[in-house]
Amino acid sequence: MASNTSVGQKCPSPMKATSNGFFQGDNPLDYALPLAILQICLVVVLTRGLAVLLRPIRQPRVVAEIIGGILLGPSVLGRSKSYLEAIFPPKSLTVLDTLANLGLIFFLFLAGLEIDPKALRQTGKTALAIALAGIGLPFALGIGSSFLLRATISKGVNASAFLIFMGVALSITAFPVLARILAELKLLTTDVGRMAMSAAAVNDVAAWILLALAVALSGSNTSPVVSLWVFLSGCVFVICLALIVPPIFKWMACRCHEGEPVEEIYICATLAVVLAAGFVTDAIGIHAMFGAFVVGVLFPKEGPFAHALVEKVEDLVSGLFLPLYFVSSGLKTNIATIQGLQSWGLLALVIFTACFGKIIGTVLVSLCCKVPLRGALALGFLMNTKGLVELIVLNIGKDRKVLNDQTFAIMVLMALFTTFITTPVVMAVYKPARRKMDYKYRTIERKNSDAQLRILACFHSARNIPSMINLFEASRGVAKREGLSVYALHLMELSERSSAILMVHKARKNGLPFWSKGWRSDSDHVVVAFEAFQQLSQVTVRSMTSISSMADMHEDICSTAESKRAAIIILPFHKHQRVDGSFETTRTDFRWVNRRVLEHAPCSVGILVDRGLGGTTHVSASNVSYLITVLFFGGPDDCEALAYGARMAEHPGISLNIIRFVVEPETIGEISTINMQENAGIETKSSAEEFLSRFRNLQKDDSVRYEEKAVRNVTEIIAAIRGADRSSLFLVGRMPEGELALALRRRSECPELGAVGSLLIAPDFSVTASVLVIQQYNGYTCPNLDPYMKEESPDKDSESS
Repeated sequence: MASNTSVGQKCPSPMKATSNGFFQGDNPLDYALPLAILQICLVVVLTRGLAVLLRPIRQPRVVAEIIGGILLGPSVLGRSKSYLEAIFPPKSLTVLDTLANLGLIFFLFLAGLEIDPKALRQTGKTALAIALAGIGLPFALGIGSSFLLRATISKGVNASAFLIFMGVALSITAFPVLARILAELKLLTTDVGRMAMSAAAVNDVAAWILLALAVALSGSNTSPVVSLWVFLSGCVFVICLALIVPPIFKWMACRCHEGEPVEEIYICATLAVVLAAGFVTDAIGIHAMFGAFVVGVLFPKEGPFAHALVEKVEDLVSGLFLPLYFVSSGLKTNIATIQGLQSWGLLALVIFTACFGKIIGTVLVSLCCKVPLRGALALGFLMNTKGLVELIVLNIGKDRKVLNDQTFAIMVLMALFTTFITTPVVMAVYKPARRKMDYKYRTIERKNSDAQLRILACFHSARNIPSMINLFEASRGVAKREGLSVYALHLMELSERSSAILMVHKARKNGLPFWSKGWRSDSDHVVVAFEAFQQLSQVTVRSMTSISSMADMHEDICSTAESKRAAIIILPFHKHQRVDGSFETTRTDFRWVNRRVLEHAPCSVGILVDRGLGGTTHVSASNVSYLITVLFFGGPDDCEALAYGARMAEHPGISLNIIRFVVEPETIGEISTINMQENAGIETKSSAEEFLSRFRNLQKDDSVRYEEKAVRNVTEIIAAIRGADRSSLFLVGRMPEGELALALRRRSECPELGAVGSLLIAPDFSVTASVLVIQQYNGYTCPNLDPYMKEESPDKDSESS
């Protein structure tokens, strides 16, 4: 009998690392390296695909990764034995778990970097009370439900360890996932967002301490003395790290200077310290991830060193290795073990207990702290967010034999459900009122030409900076008494990357968008460029950063323009010029951002097609020598472009050329047939004359030249524009009006640039000057975008600093 048992439990033979290939008769799937490569590719493709599918309902990527792990495990695809034997055979699981845990170690180091001990010490009483309530009641209910589980489906497990594991699993709040959800819902700078982030940070640290206790108690040795030694050794380890590690890291950080690459030896030394800390905690009897997490918490958060470290580690870890941890969890999750009315009833009980404890505990304390009911409900559901930390707790419990298959599956489904409902429920119960700002100057064209001009200039990367700064120099209007004020807004996409979450964490303190003062990043050279320009000119430039998903980025731009009382928003075109002069699309998403801003902007909007205005560096005021051409057909947008050109003409180094196109008298009505009912807003000749009269009088000034071009057809319009090829910058209206404009509109290929702008950037057009296409604010949303441009995300409330 014993012999049969030993044969049945025979371990699979170890796998060799690499194969000799098909032609030598080897099956690559029988070898560790090619099989691991296939597993990683399968995991990445599946989880990323699910993330794309879940994006419309605004689910964080962790939900897609948990679902992907379950799909690849025995619950779905794993029902096929041939699939499991081919892709995830038992002999490959050691390699898979090793890679997954290696990725987990470095991810926990990045997670530790997100927690600022200084911020924890400054946590307010309300947030601290909410955190304690969010831990205490769920922990107590978790212990209560554990008695029922032990009496039914978890018989014979270590009682003390099981109680603490259940309490920790129900009381955890996933700090990184919560930060991502708050940023996605534009709640970071609301009172609810600030309290949730502070409370979640406290909750996170408390959960790790409790988990360390649970791990110490869950060893195979049942002696309480051994568990005590493990816990005390862990405490000594943390104290030693706190005394030794920070001075070393601060010394390294001091030797890493702004704008210079971080030396490789410092990066390697830090990663080696993370691995060594993981080894020590694993040797003590606590999971290796604890050491990595503690090193991350103790690591100095300011300066270029931390950012360079995150940048080098996060993509490989979060993109490749971390999803393996979810698959490793999914391979242990078998939903088929939840059978019968009793098991499904226990699942419902665990979900209800988890939600009830977190939500009710948080809501009651929030109401006692005089938080409004809707805000209290939102806090409750936000604090109920689970994520990777939950899976870590469950996997440790599974590995330590504290959780059996059925209990593990129930707890994974509970974590998935609570995280899944967070975003839709919070959107339903909490919609902060958007502050409406009323200000006077929403256009460049104004009666009081001496009033200060405020510009919100947006940029995606450093490529846009030189032309933007040269445009600021040209726009400062030296004759204006109140001058120019510029807000430079760096548009960054909110992602699952740790660096984005780090910025989100800082944004909650300073508002979104937040000032870059006191904060350094890879955009330091951008901030330095703006600061240098501010010192050399009389222009006030404030640098900000907006972190948004691409679907919501226009909301940040519009709300920032309103809060800063901007007269015009300047956006970069979504294409950039190649060396050969042709245009290359940067990202199609930015085109949709520009279109949504045109529809919803609270002021005028300009789209800058950058062809190197002034070259690749900032041109000083004394060296500015630009010829700026305004192409005037008629209409509010052209009037706005002309008003901007008039302001630029005040600069001593700028010459302004105004070309007004008029129809030859004998060809009126022949160029384009006009439907007056459809074009009731077309400006009459008399109103255009009234606006242009003062510019004719400026011809005595050598810097301003006004001319009228009488044309008979579109060909003559194009020839006249080509004649202005010496210009450095063209200023044009997005939707010019009149008979000539209607004729040109048929040639428009880029609706956000309008007919004239599209013509100026056409591949067959010889003009190589930069183009600024302007739309004047008219008090209502832009009706001129074509039907397929009307797609937009649902209205969402946002709040700006």
